[in-house]
Amino acid sequence: MIDHYRRLFARHQWLENALCWIVVQPPAGEPSLDDVLWRLNGGRAPEIADADRREAGLESDAVALILAEGDGAWGLLDCGDGYQPDLAALSSGSRAWMTTWHPRGGETLVYAAGGAIRASIRDFVFAEHPIETGDPAALEGFRRLLATAEPGDFTGMRAAAFAFIEASTGVGLDPGWLEEEGPVVFLTS
Repeated sequence: MIDHYRRLFARHQWLENALCWIVVQPPAGEPSLDDVLWRLNGGRAPEIADADRREAGLESDAVALILAEGDGAWGLLDCGDGYQPDLAALSSGSRAWMTTWHPRGGETLVYAAGGAIRASIRDFVFAEHPIETGDPAALEGFRRLLATAEPGDFTGMRAAAFAFIEASTGVGLDPGWLEEEGPVVFLTS
């Protein structure tokens, strides 16, 4: 699965500059997608429109999140410059994963459930010793995937974060998917 994400990053190199990938997985369908989007937008319904996914957000001052729907879970991709939601609040009544990075590094993977951050790993690419907090068992699978990347294989390390989230939730990204029109959520708060 890491090779799948290597191909994604090779095809869409702009993703390695900065992004925030969030997947929310509620048990038994609650909260709904509308509830999750309402939380993300500060208690208001966001605008949702079909748009060119590669161009999303370029013509708007709003944060644009590309929506990916999986089996009972939703992924939201921001390709901007540092959007990071309150993952603890977003995970109320569900489980949520987020990986994020920006041009100055800051690669982070966070897992939250039941309204609280359960585990995180910061600086997993450039730091010799990533900073871990929370339950070590929650991200054990990620550490195993991360260990398969050679030192200096920054793309492989970022691909490991996406692969771990997909393995945990069933929601992933396909290289061709980003080249199609699809639902984009515009946050206005």
